[in-house]
Amino acid sequence: MAEQQQGRASGTVVVAGLMACICLGGTGCSDSGAAADNAHPADPVRTLQNAADALRDAGSSKARTSMEMATGGTRVTIRGEGTYDYTRQRGRLKVLLPQDPAGEQEHRPITELLAPGALYMKNRGAGVPADKWVRVDTATLSDGNLVTGGATDPFAAAEVLRGARSAEYVGRTEIAGTEVSHYHGTADLARAAQNASAGSKESLQAAAKGFATAEVPFDVYLDDQGRIRKVRHRFSFVNGHHRTPVAVSSTTLLYDFGAPVDVRLPPAEHIYAGRIAEE
Repeated sequence: MAEQQQGRASGTVVVAGLMACICLGGTGCSDSGAAADNAHPADPVRTLQNAADALRDAGSSKARTSMEMATGGTRVTIRGEGTYDYTRQRGRLKVLLPQDPAGEQEHRPITELLAPGALYMKNRGAGVPADKWVRVDTATLSDGNLVTGGATDPFAAAEVLRGARSAEYVGRTEIAGTEVSHYHGTADLARAAQNASAGSKESLQAAAKGFATAEVPFDVYLDDQGRIRKVRHRFSFVNGHHRTPVAVSSTTLLYDFGAPVDVRLPPAEHIYAGRIAEE
């Protein structure tokens, strides 16, 4: 039990370090056919609440992520790319932190493994051996890891839509050569947590309590099978330094459905339980 608590404590430190990098970057620091009636969607809210089920029916995909925030007058962007298995709710992303404003330091890519209730990070934190992973219990994070890891878990991004309270059909457009339907609306994180799958429920509950507001404006683009091709959420969290709300825009792009996904979670002996030094 002591070792488990130590692992959680070290996870808190490394996550705090990642958020500090983001926040201080400017200062140097299942109706899968629900979208078929594109001209006149009967119930946009229900269509979006079913989007996560459509992804699970699809099985897997490749994903690109982008997280943007403005701090100190500078816009900071963190990008990620990888694959995701929606049936097992597991994914693998390579996350690129922004270069320091002075351009003197280039951060190594962080490898992230996403799993129900857990985030595993490699190449994160000074003093962590190169062959070790840091594990974080996402239910202990105030944002449920919707923001902290620098990339929103693709399935969690879809599960947020289970909390859709209002939505409107904007029209037809195209993303990467695919015809899609564009919707705009607002989701409630507490409602999303109530309707979420077991793997996402606790993390979304934490986010509903930890964000500056549980309301999340979104824009989402669904293909004719009801699958998310692109979703943008606008989260609001409290900056620990100034206690003022900070807006974060998280965009997830999904493509190449059915792509092979191989995510193997590291065994216990490969998990680093020591103290993470501040960078």
